[in-house]
Amino acid sequence: MTRTADHPIADQFTGRWSPRAFADAALAEADLMPLFEAARWAPSASNNQPWRFAYGLRGDTAFAKIAAALVPFNRTWGEKAAALVAVASRSTVAKDGAENPNPWHAFDTGTAWGSFALQAYLQGLSAHAMGGFDAAKLAETLAMPTGYVLHAVIAVGHKGDAESLPEALRAREFPSPRLPLTQLVGRGAFK
Repeated sequence: MTRTADHPIADQFTGRWSPRAFADAALAEADLMPLFEAARWAPSASNNQPWRFAYGLRGDTAFAKIAAALVPFNRTWGEKAAALVAVASRSTVAKDGAENPNPWHAFDTGTAWGSFALQAYLQGLSAHAMGGFDAAKLAETLAMPTGYVLHAVIAVGHKGDAESLPEALRAREFPSPRLPLTQLVGRGAFK
């Protein structure tokens, strides 16, 4: 499937997608750091930067901990990635000597994930965020501090051959289309 934008945009926006097939190629920590660096520079409300990441590289203990928390469907393909990254955010912010709710923590962390995903694409990597995981198990195994919320686990690696996936997933291994702007954008009112 070819993605075509209705208005001129950079290729990274139509070229980036979330495959499930990963090549059996390792990543070094140095390959991941630019992705985290891109996320670091994402905008956030009052510059709170609430996002936090915990990661593991395939073959290490941290990777195994994250993979063990994935639901079986996601584990079948996710544990073949070169890296797994858990994404969380601090749901409060210190103000006037007290912890107060930060209503923008999830929005800001989603922006950081977007920067992470686009940097992965620019480096020739694939990144697939998933919500299918046991949050309580993952929070405990990664020693997540109190006051944080888990959002996703991201599989990262080089794109692999769709034939490596179970048959049911092969048919879904292509860039998905997007709704037209006429369904997403309204002048003066939401659609």
